[in-house]
Amino acid sequence: MYQRFFQLREPPFRITPDPRYLYFTPAHRAAFEHLVYGITNRRGFMELTGEVGCGKTTICRAVLAKLGEQTHSALILNPCLSGSQLLRAIVADFGLIAPRDRLGQLGALNNFLLKQAATGGNVVLIIDEAQDLSVKTMEEVRLLSNFETAQNKLIQIVLAGQPELKQRLESPELRQLRQRITVRTHIPPLAAADVGHYIDHRLRTAGAPEDVGFEAAAVERVAAYSGGVPRMINAVCDYAMLAGYTRETRTIAVDCVERAIRQLEEGV
Repeated sequence: MYQRFFQLREPPFRITPDPRYLYFTPAHRAAFEHLVYGITNRRGFMELTGEVGCGKTTICRAVLAKLGEQTHSALILNPCLSGSQLLRAIVADFGLIAPRDRLGQLGALNNFLLKQAATGGNVVLIIDEAQDLSVKTMEEVRLLSNFETAQNKLIQIVLAGQPELKQRLESPELRQLRQRITVRTHIPPLAAADVGHYIDHRLRTAGAPEDVGFEAAAVERVAAYSGGVPRMINAVCDYAMLAGYTRETRTIAVDCVERAIRQLEEGV
């Protein structure tokens, strides 16, 4: 609605995980580089944690974009699956044709992995919201790491989830899985000092001219309300931009942010 007024190519504060909009704080950069390192060096299991809305899925998509066509990937977004359902989802996401029985699917997956390894390719499986996996399903995931040669793991597995994932993995029944994780990284919320840079980065990525922006007091209010969580920053800023549009101002003041917060909290 407000794109034309602000001269934007696209909405700057969508909550979809678009890697183009990823703002690299030192913590985000470290998480990105740890995952790229773990996958390219075939380290097997990796763990990525962060609070809801902190950018875990965006980081994962940015990593996949960085790795390029030699890396084949599967991204599982629904963790509420049994072990057999998860295996079928993985096989399907890799585009493999396989029997419905477990042995047939494991055989098809193994052949696919061996073929990729023989041609210099790499394979990565990312499971989002992994803290919701059942113990039995996590055990199924652990068994996938048995696909290996004498030199390398044939499939790299990223478990991405909320901080509860770390707690889940500390349980005695998941000891074998925990011991196989070689890369661990965490994304915290943005520091208050980074929120203004984050907002500006998204505006410029969307094509905003230099006269479009948030006043310092407005940024401070966004930071305080959102707690530095990017998803909440996006939600507040989107409504604040709408408030600026209705007031025909290209500089977003704190009263626009307050109106946005009321919209989010009360629907008014």
